[in-house]
Parts: sequence; structure tokens; C-alpha cells
Amino acid sequence: MPERRTVALVTLGCARNEVDSEELAGRLAADGWELVPEAADADVAVVNTCGFVEAAKKDSVDALLEANDLKAAAAGGEGRTRAVVAVGCMAERYGKELASALPEADGVLGFDDYADISERLRTILGGGVHASHTPRDRRKLLPISPVERQGAEVALPGHGELPPSAPADLPPGVAPASGPRAPLRRRLGTGPVASVKLASGCDRRCSFCAIPSFRGSFVSRRPADVLAETRWLAGQGVKEVMLVSENNTSYGKDLGDIRLLETLLPELAGVEGIERVRVSYLQPAEMRPGLIDVLTGTPGVVPYFDLSFQHSAPGVLRAMRRFGDTERFLELLETIRSRAPLAGVRSNFIVGFPGETEEDVAELERFLTAARLDAIGVFGYSDEEGTEAAGYGAKLDEDTVAERLAHVSRLAEELTAQRAEERIGESVHVLVESVGDEGGAGGAELAQGVAGAVGRAAHQAPETDGQTLLTGSGGLVPGRLVEAKVVAAEGVDLVAEPVPALSGRAPEGGAPCTEGAGT
Repeated sequence: MPERRTVALVTLGCARNEVDSEELAGRLAADGWELVPEAADADVAVVNTCGFVEAAKKDSVDALLEANDLKAAAAGGEGRTRAVVAVGCMAERYGKELASALPEADGVLGFDDYADISERLRTILGGGVHASHTPRDRRKLLPISPVERQGAEVALPGHGELPPSAPADLPPGVAPASGPRAPLRRRLGTGPVASVKLASGCDRRCSFCAIPSFRGSFVSRRPADVLAETRWLAGQGVKEVMLVSENNTSYGKDLGDIRLLETLLPELAGVEGIERVRVSYLQPAEMRPGLIDVLTGTPGVVPYFDLSFQHSAPGVLRAMRRFGDTERFLELLETIRSRAPLAGVRSNFIVGFPGETEEDVAELERFLTAARLDAIGVFGYSDEEGTEAAGYGAKLDEDTVAERLAHVSRLAEELTAQRAEERIGESVHVLVESVGDEGGAGGAELAQGVAGAVGRAAHQAPETDGQTLLTGSGGLVPGRLVEAKVVAAEGVDLVAEPVPALSGRAPEGGAPCTEGAGT
């Protein structure tokens, strides 16, 4: 009887990392590993790190150290953990440097190791050493011309070949989720929402961002693979898919059709069992009328716009190597809302960028006040190694950055709360994600102790935005799509009462969600 080998995947960072973790889970399960939810119960704790900003990197290091504490406890007879392994963006970005700085990690594996993840973990668990990789600029691994990138032999998490070692009879819940060209995937959760990777990498050269250097140039996944994965997820009980990449608006440019997303979205929305499709990570500079029309007018595609504005003062944006200004951004929002008045819009912003003046901050405040965004993320600027902005002069001192961050964050909190209050009286479609005690602290606080179901309306994306509590919602279960009327708001969260005629219907029998669509 083969030895029982257990592994836990600890995922930090964005939804793209979550998809990558499920690829690793699929590969490991197919090779006989038993997946467990808690690192303390695993022989190997695999930490999927984030390497985006300093705070995220710190969280990744903390998670690795916590896993090492479990290993130390196991050595003393308490627990099971025998090895700690780092994967993900931080591991890819720093490689040997991270391994040297953090000897507590038994292995630091890059993207090139994903296809052989089972072999790598067996080696490490057996006391062997797998040499950490030397980081390299992954943009240089692919042709400059986007149309020449398809088929290039470069490791792209979520795009890889089905491993030859994959058994013919896969374990339950494991499948080549995206067809014969794509890797295995196994869901790590049971909720009704899952992300689907649309592409990897980015061709934009924002002066503050290091992501392209370790995620590489932009490569689209083929529509047939995305559709196949969505169908597989629907068979796993998923009701909402969220399309993720570094830049969804560029989808298809390397496949010869920059408008391919407009064609793909109605097909995804038509997959049996899928109630709604959400698109994240949109670049304002690449928004086009046809894409806006599809996002606001396609049944089953939610009118949700995750727009990466970053700032609105033109001088700051040019220093960031980005497009736009306050007026152009407001015009874009006006165009969206002329087609879908209830559309959801969120964005992130950086304050304290080198050379940012008080007048620039005032301009950003003017934009935020007029934009009526549903969710706002605010970050203080910090240098990222290897970026153009790290070499800029006119750096602001840490106290000034912290002061501006606190000030704009307070304004953002006030404005998003006001926007939520504007939605009182609206009819919303809520996808139920948890019921009763499963609702979490946010739902309990929102309802002041009143039991109910917790879910998200069309303008609320998983993790990043608010949630909606459905009161008096007996009989509902996760995965049901409910029409409800908003009766209260607290911060960005909403309280809504289900409409009796529709509150008990099963999701597979429901009408497509057209909330806010101009149809």
C-alpha cells in the first residue's frame, strides 16, 4: 500500500493565484497526494505567495514563517508538517534570493516547476534539495509580436500541457478542466463562485508595476479552452464565473482578434448551469464601445466594471505611463451608465507617487467625488525593485505618503458608503453564498444579529467589494439567485428583502441576470 502523502495549499494574493493553486491541487491529486485544508494536517505546506507590493510580500513571508512554526511543532511531536515550500509570484520573482533570505522554506519553486510539482515535493519531503531558480525577466521569454506567442514553450500557469504522467482514470473532482492542452484542476472550495483565467501576463509598461517582469508578456487562452473549463466548473456546481487576467481588455490580440472577448462572453453566459459571468481587470485606455455594449446588454453577463484608473491627475498619470484624466474618466463612466444606470464600478488608486502635488491630490478627490464608485481601493506608493518609478526623483517622504493615504482612504470610505445608500430601493439579483452561521462576521454585523443568507449583488465582486444580506430568507441555499429589494446599507454592504415571487426558485431554472442592463 503506497505511503499516505498529504499536502495543504495556502493561497495569498489575487484570484489569479487562486486559479494557480487549483491547478497545483489538480496535478498533485492526480499523482496520489491527499489534499487537506489545514497546513497543520499536511506533510507539506505549499504557500502560494504574492509578490505585488510590500504589504503583500510581508503577508507571504509571515505565512511561510507560520508554516515553519508548524514544522517545528511537528518535530517536537505535535502535528504533522515536515516541509514548507514557497510557490507563486514572490517565489518566481526572487528565487534564490528568497531562499537565501528565508532558510525556513525547504523549497522555493518557480512557474517552471509547476508541471513537475509532485516530483518536486516528493524530493523535498524525502530530504532532497531542489535548487531554487535564478529569476529572469519573463517578458524576454516570448516573442515581441503578440501573434507569434501562441504555442511558445514557456511555462504559463493555467495554460500548460496535460502532463504525460496523468493517469487515465482521474480522482473524483479532478479533470483536465480546459481540454487537452490545459493542465489539471481541482477545486479547493465548494462555493458557487469560481475564477477562470482568461490570459496571463501584461504588455503594458506602467512605471510603478513589476508584474510583467515575473508574469511575462500577454498571452491569451484559446476560447475553446475557456469554454471547456467553464462547462467543467458548471458541472462542479459553480453558478458564477469571474474572468481574471492581468488585463482582460487585451484578450484576443495575440489570437488575431482584439474583439474576441465580445464574442466569447455571450457563449460563456450560455453555458448550462452558469447564472452569471463577471469580468475583472479592465484597462480604461482599452475600453471600446462594443465591449461596453456586451458588458451592459448581454443577459447573464453582469454590468460590472473593474476599471484600473490608478489616479486622475494628468501629470501623475503620465509619470505612471498611463492614459487619461478626470474628464475622460468621467466621460467613460457616463457612457457606461447611459447603457446600464445601475452598473457596478470599482477601481484602485495610488497616492504619494513621486512628484505628486497637493493640487494633484485635490484633482483625484474631485474625480472620486464625481465618479460614484461602488468600491475603491487606495494604496500608498512604495518603490518596487526593477520598475522605472523606483529611479524617479521627487520622492515624497513616508510621512507625507501615509498622510495622503489616510486622507484619501477616509474620503473613499465615505463616498462608497454614500453610493451604497443610493442603492436603497433598487431591485438587485443576489447570488446566495452562505446561509445562517456561515455568513461570517460582516453579514452578522450588518443585520445586527438577524439571521439570513449572505450573497452578492451584480455590482459586488468576490473578496474585493461588499456583500448583501437577505433578511427573512428561510429555505435559501448557496447557489440560488434571488431577486430582492434593497432596504438598508451599512458601509458598502447592503440589506435586502427577497421578492416573494422569486425568492425560492432554483438557480438552474432562473432567468438570466440582467440587473442594470439597458435592455
